Amino acid sequence: MNFLLKAATVIDPTSPFHQQKVDILIKNGTIAAIDSTINTQDIVEEVILDNLHVSQGWFDSSISFGEPGYEERETIDHGLQVAAKSGFTHIAVQPNTLPVIDTGAAIGYLTHKTQNHAVTLHPIGALTTKSAGVDMAELYDMQQAGAIGFGDYQKAIENPNLLKIALLYTQNFDGLVLSFPQENKIAGNGVMNEGKESTLLGLKGIPALAEELQIIRDLSLLEYTGGKLHIPTISTSKSVTLIREAKQKGLQVSCSVTAHHLTLSDEELHSFDSNYKVLPPLRTQNDIDALIKGVKDGTIDMITSDHQPIDIEHKKVEFDSASYGTTGLESAFGCINRIFNTEKAIEILTRGKQIFNIQEFSIAEGNPANLSLFNPDTSYTFSKEHVISTSKNSAFINKPMKGIVYGIVANGKMITA
Repeated sequence: MNFLLKAATVIDPTSPFHQQKVDILIKNGTIAAIDSTINTQDIVEEVILDNLHVSQGWFDSSISFGEPGYEERETIDHGLQVAAKSGFTHIAVQPNTLPVIDTGAAIGYLTHKTQNHAVTLHPIGALTTKSAGVDMAELYDMQQAGAIGFGDYQKAIENPNLLKIALLYTQNFDGLVLSFPQENKIAGNGVMNEGKESTLLGLKGIPALAEELQIIRDLSLLEYTGGKLHIPTISTSKSVTLIREAKQKGLQVSCSVTAHHLTLSDEELHSFDSNYKVLPPLRTQNDIDALIKGVKDGTIDMITSDHQPIDIEHKKVEFDSASYGTTGLESAFGCINRIFNTEKAIEILTRGKQIFNIQEFSIAEGNPANLSLFNPDTSYTFSKEHVISTSKNSAFINKPMKGIVYGIVANGKMITA
């Protein structure tokens, strides 16, 4: 189908139309023309939206769906609709399904099932068989089938020799290893950040040390082996410092932080609302300040929603027994755009593609149309009505947002909220 975006402000520093208000004609998935005004005799769908802005399509590096195995949480088809309506054209999907995505055939199932959707799904394969942390999975086969990285979602690699071998092995095909930053013996049975708030609430704490010790170990292994390492969802001030120093040494390390760790502190847990039970746990305001600084100076490569739908039977229970995780796709842009100015927010939402070798296309004539559509200026309060995921476990209910998403144009399709 063909589309004509009217009066769209382009936010793309790589485009000759950056910060200009233009019409954009899209034919058969390609940007056919960009001009101040376009009048066409062709049959097109005109798109006129209030304060329309467009950018290169956004990327989220950590998404969990339920299918296969946990379809009651989220199916792939519906999850892709959620991603599209939240402004994302590319998503990396975690292997934490049943069965775990740990073979080339399982990767092929995901890529085949989603090949005709507007959103491009990029599978992350499990690093170990069944994500059990014992035997390395079929990494090369999964890479050949379309996996963009390898990691056991929210499970630490306890055996350092296993991580060492993975970092060495993946260099043969330029693979990316993901290592969740938690030393389990230090974390113990904790359910929130260890500190003043956990003492006041009488809940077992996970100290910042649990994250930082694992990062120190992993960076030492990376320095020894070489290779490429991604540390997902860091949450402490010292973690930022450790990764900053590693990058200054020239190590090929990247990292992400979640949107909720940039905005919510452990003080939220006074309500005992299990929607605030996430992993890593929400930390302190001092950590939040350091994480924001790390995003601004480029130490932290990307922000993820770490979208993790959890059904009500596993979430709306006693805090100690509740599963970890929050949805986040729907709230990601409004949250990030409130912390940073719009141009910085868009940079953050797109720059992670380089780490995962996802091709980028400038907003220019002749390029594929891979666009996110949004209004950056509308302020509102996030509510349950804004959650379109099947599971409703959002930590952002009643939180202020800035900016609304209209949808995406990608793979020759338009999906709007």
